[in-house]
Amino acid sequence: MSLPLNLQPDESSPEWLNKGDNAWQLTAATLVGLQSVPGLVILYGSIVKKKWAVNSAFMALYAFAAVLICWVGWGYQMSFGKEFIKFLGRPDVSLDEKFLLDRAFLGYFPNATMIYFQFVFAAITLILIAGALLGRMNFHAWMAFVPLWLTFSYTVVAYSIWCPGGWLAKKGIIDYSGGYVIHLSSGVAGFTAAYWVGPRATKDRERFPPNNILLMLAGAGLLWMGWTGFNGGDPYAVSIDASLAVLNTHVCTATSLLTWLLLDILFFGKPSVIGATQGMITGLVCITPAAGVVQGWAAILMGIMSGSIPWYTMMVLHKKIWLLKQIDDTMAVFHTHAVAGSLGGILTGFFANPKLNRIFYLVEDWQHYIGLGYGLQSGRFAAGFKQMGIQLLGIVFVITWNVLMTSLICLLIRVVVPLRLTDDELQTGDDAIHGEEAYALWGDGEKYESRINSIYGAEEFPPPAPKGEVQMA
Repeated sequence: MSLPLNLQPDESSPEWLNKGDNAWQLTAATLVGLQSVPGLVILYGSIVKKKWAVNSAFMALYAFAAVLICWVGWGYQMSFGKEFIKFLGRPDVSLDEKFLLDRAFLGYFPNATMIYFQFVFAAITLILIAGALLGRMNFHAWMAFVPLWLTFSYTVVAYSIWCPGGWLAKKGIIDYSGGYVIHLSSGVAGFTAAYWVGPRATKDRERFPPNNILLMLAGAGLLWMGWTGFNGGDPYAVSIDASLAVLNTHVCTATSLLTWLLLDILFFGKPSVIGATQGMITGLVCITPAAGVVQGWAAILMGIMSGSIPWYTMMVLHKKIWLLKQIDDTMAVFHTHAVAGSLGGILTGFFANPKLNRIFYLVEDWQHYIGLGYGLQSGRFAAGFKQMGIQLLGIVFVITWNVLMTSLICLLIRVVVPLRLTDDELQTGDDAIHGEEAYALWGDGEKYESRINSIYGAEEFPPPAPKGEVQMA
C-alpha cells in the first residue's frame, strides 16, 4: 500500500524527515525567540526608570541580532559539532547548503531547524545576563561582551552538557531544557559582570521605579507563554513527553507565582505585581531542567520551593550578606536565575522519574537517569546518589567556568573601552547614549495625580499654557 502523496518522500522531503516534528520544532523555536524579541525587550524597557528605557530594550535587541551572526559563523559548531577539545566542538561555519539540509544530530528534521532552535536559546542567555547590567553598562562594551561571552563561555557549557559527546552528558547529567546551560550560566555570569562593571548611579540605586508596569506585564506574559516552546521543544519531537513538559512548566510557574505572592502579602502587607513577576520567573527557571522527567505532583512541589527559596534569598539574605549588598544586580538575576537554576538542578536530581527519563533520553538502562527519591524508594541507593552527585558536579562546573571566563572577558574589554558609562551619561541616560528617548513626556516614574494633590506642590509645576499654545516640558 503506497503512502498518500503528501507523505511520499521527494527531494524537498527526504525519507528521514518527519514533517510534524519539523513544524513543531520551528514553532517552538519561534516561541522562544518571541520571549526575547519582543518579550524581554518590552520587559526590560518598561521595568527600568524612564531614562533607561531605550538603552535597556536595545541591549536585548542588539544581543539577539549579534548572537545569530556569531551562531551561524562558529557558535553552533563549537556547541554541537565535532569534538575539538574535551570541552568544546571545532569552530566552523554553519551556512553550507549541504550541511543545512542534512539530518540533524538528533531528531527527524534538518540541521537548519536545529541551528535555529539552538540559536534562540543562546540569544536569550545573553539577554538574561543584560538584566544584571541595566542602567550603567557602556553600550560599546556590551557590543564586545556579547560575542566574546558566547564564544568562550556559552559554547563550552552547552557542549559539555547538551552535546552527546560532552563530558557531563556522558556522565548522565539531567538538564532537560537549560536550567544549567541557560539559567545558572546567565545568573552567575550576570552577577560576575555586574561586579566588574560597577554599580548604577547612587540616585538610581536608591530609587529605580518602573516606567510602565502594564507593559512590564505584557513582556512577562510573552516570557511565560513562550516557555511552551522553551521546554516543549526539547524532546525534538511531537511526543507525549513534550506534552508533559509543557503542562509541568505551567503548573510549576503558577504555583511559584502564587507562593511568592502570598509571601509578599504575609510579610509586606501588599500583593506586589513586580514580586509576582519575579515568582513567575523563578518557577519557569526551576522547572526547566526537569520539565519532562518529573511527575505533576513534583512540579507543584518544585513551584512551592521556587516561589519561596529565591524569595528568601532576595528579600532576606540579600540584605544580610555583604557580597550580595555590594554588587548591583539590577534585575536580581542572581536570585531569579542562579539560585532558581541551581535549585531546579538539585530538585531534578531528586524527583527525576526513571520511566520518564527513558522516554526522553531513549535509553534502555534506567539506572543511568534515576532521581534520588526514586532510588531511595526502590532500594537503588547507589544510582540515586550518583545522579545527585552528577547534578551537583554540573552546578560546580557551570559556576566555576562562568566566574572565570566572565571575569577574564570583562578585564579584557576594559583595556579597550570602559565597562561603565561616565557620570554625565549616568545622570542623563538614553539621550546621552543613543540621542533618543522613550517618551516625549516629563517625569521619571513619579506620580503626578494633579497640580493640587502632588506632593511637590502646585508652585513647582509650570503654569498651564494659554489657549492655542503648546506647553513645552
